[in-house]
Amino acid sequence: MASPATATAAANSKSKQSPISPSEIQSEFSHHDPTIARVNNGSFGCCPASIIAAQHRHQLLFLRQPDHFYYNTLKPSILQTRLLIQSLINADHVDEVSIVDNATTAAAIVLQHTARAFFSSAFQPGDAVILLHYAYGAVKKSVHAYISRTGGHVIEVHLPFPIKSSSEIVSEFEKALQLGKANGRKIRLAIIDHITSMPCVIIPITELVRMCRDEGVDRIFVDGAHAIGNVEIDVKGIGADFYTSNMHKWLFCPPSAAFLYCKMSDELSDLHHPVVSHEYGNGLAMESSWTGTRDNSAQLVLPEVMEFLTRFEGGLQGIMTRNHENVVEMAQMLVKAWGTELGAPPELCSSMAMVGMPACLGIKSSSDALRLRKHLRECFKVEVPIYYRAPLEGEVDPVTGYARISHQVYNVAEDYHRLRDAVNKLVTEGLTCALLLK
Repeated sequence: MASPATATAAANSKSKQSPISPSEIQSEFSHHDPTIARVNNGSFGCCPASIIAAQHRHQLLFLRQPDHFYYNTLKPSILQTRLLIQSLINADHVDEVSIVDNATTAAAIVLQHTARAFFSSAFQPGDAVILLHYAYGAVKKSVHAYISRTGGHVIEVHLPFPIKSSSEIVSEFEKALQLGKANGRKIRLAIIDHITSMPCVIIPITELVRMCRDEGVDRIFVDGAHAIGNVEIDVKGIGADFYTSNMHKWLFCPPSAAFLYCKMSDELSDLHHPVVSHEYGNGLAMESSWTGTRDNSAQLVLPEVMEFLTRFEGGLQGIMTRNHENVVEMAQMLVKAWGTELGAPPELCSSMAMVGMPACLGIKSSSDALRLRKHLRECFKVEVPIYYRAPLEGEVDPVTGYARISHQVYNVAEDYHRLRDAVNKLVTEGLTCALLLK
């Protein structure tokens, strides 16, 4: 066994190690398809090789002796993950943090709780739930599945895009709140994205939460699916009742791993996981830790992820800062090359940015956007989501297609140059989305 002096020396040596090198980063992500310029971290995230190895060790611990793992390892390991999340998001207490599979599961927990209030007559038919028009598709469907069937009224906040400033978001949200309160109706739940998915924009959530409080909204749920590892999160400063984020998108965990923060309150104590299992009634955190036999390993590697982050200059904050700066730089390069515009100003971009594509590509529908995305993938080995924006009345040669580019530590400038050159080639050759049908 090493002496205390030896252990201290080793720790000091480790803390002084050089920042991770480009070749080491390349090695950590060598399992990525090397032929693909992947500028779409936003969809599925990424997981370093060292974290995949850690996940495999957790999997083998379970498979080696499942009973021992369940009775002696799983709960303490989940607790360790919850404690780390508590620190990362500035929650008051670890009991406010539950580990779930993904943000969609977290939304189901909140919406199921809201639906029960309608069924019990605590909420009245016609009372409203408000959410952004750009809310994630699965969450929007969940709202209608849980709320519309109970007699609740769903109001969508239509936000402008492209967007020039956060004040436009605030203004439209305020209008929707007033609409929701019309005719004596009550707004029972507001669902606010921290970063919208498509199109991607940072939402001024602290201001919108404060507006909701001022207008008497009962409960506020922030969907921060893209947030942790991408922007700073301070749940106390935000002030919402619920906050969720995926750890597998920007925090280097394998899929699927997420957390749900629930602010401590007697009113909100009756929260349950949608899957009822043996831990039912022992609190949401316990219910979420065991929903039947499944692979929990993705949720247990956060300690190893935190160690991985220390290899980068500035740790997580340094990564977030550089990702933002790099994606803005690459977005501006593409805008200049294509003669278009950004979908949002740099301060409303996170590690993702919306870049207008040349109007001559003829993107006239979401189907066109999907076909163009497929063409870029199959013919140019570039992976990037494309968003279709319907033109406004009177617009001449409008930009209707926007590429959502991401930047994560594994990306290099060449990835974005390949996207630039691929689109320029399509423009030069006169290829349009209509021709992709032939």
